[in-house]
Amino acid sequence: MKKVLLVSALIFASSSVFAAQTSDPQGGFIGPSNVSVKTVAVALEAKDDTPVVLTGYIVASLGDEAYKFKDETGEVIVEIDDRDWNGVEATPETKVVLEGEVDSSWSYTQIDVDTVKLAK
Repeated sequence: MKKVLLVSALIFASSSVFAAQTSDPQGGFIGPSNVSVKTVAVALEAKDDTPVVLTGYIVASLGDEAYKFKDETGEVIVEIDDRDWNGVEATPETKVVLEGEVDSSWSYTQIDVDTVKLAK
């Protein structure tokens, strides 16, 4: 009887932990950031893997998760995986905030986006 009770308690505890982990799929820090790359012009000159936070407009889809992004300083290609849209729907008139990092090599520089948010 004790074993049945113990097994039942363990199953209940593990299912409660799993439910708590899946009920809030995203969360994290909301506040000031020390990311200094905040414009396309600066991002195009930054080193590979430099964190960026860009505010502007996705103006065109280039296919295969690639998009043209524009802010007041220029344009850059951004790569946004389907899972990183977080439910945001954007048109060329929708101001968005992209968080990610610079992806550069000798022949190109683009931004690998981790998060898309609507600008406030």
